[in-house]
Amino acid sequence: MTNIAVSTAKPSFSPLGLHNRSLAWKAGAVILGSLFLALSSYIEVPMIPVPVTMQTFAVTLVGALYGWRFGALTIVAWLVEGAAGFPVLAGGAAGVQHFVGPTGGYLFSFPIVAAVVGWLAERGWNGNRVMLAFAAMLIGNLLCLVLGTAWLAVMIGAEKAITFGFLPFIVGGLLKSALGAATLKLFSTYRAEPRDRSPEAR
Repeated sequence: MTNIAVSTAKPSFSPLGLHNRSLAWKAGAVILGSLFLALSSYIEVPMIPVPVTMQTFAVTLVGALYGWRFGALTIVAWLVEGAAGFPVLAGGAAGVQHFVGPTGGYLFSFPIVAAVVGWLAERGWNGNRVMLAFAAMLIGNLLCLVLGTAWLAVMIGAEKAITFGFLPFIVGGLLKSALGAATLKLFSTYRAEPRDRSPEAR
């Protein structure tokens, strides 16, 4: 039976090892991560009753690959770009108005989501254990929905917020969690291959 307890010990997994990289490498990773987030914001999957973007997929994946510190930092950099007027938010949107409107809660939840998923990934909830990776991604997606819906409830009431801001996105959250876990599994397998090769096999 798999032990899924969350350890508070030193992280056992750091996919990209950003904490050991140079400052220039870290800055480049943040820039590339924010570009990935921007591109994901333009991808919409037609679903009923509302379309689903790939933003939370990108947010959770960046958190899992970058770790909780640099994952959250990358999300903040992307949000700052959006607030400054760069068209990096959903559908190419930009501007501070999106941070005070109905979508504000979801946007502000993203750094928290990346940090939580990254923290879990560093402690074994990653592609080496795909079911735990799925659980980490699902926790991230649900956290985003809960925080975003809570913000929305203040504006339009709890019942409407749940109806329009939570329930329609459950299926999309499950699918993106599965896709995120599969991506982490592929990433972990790719990284493990060079270490598994013996000198005779080269």
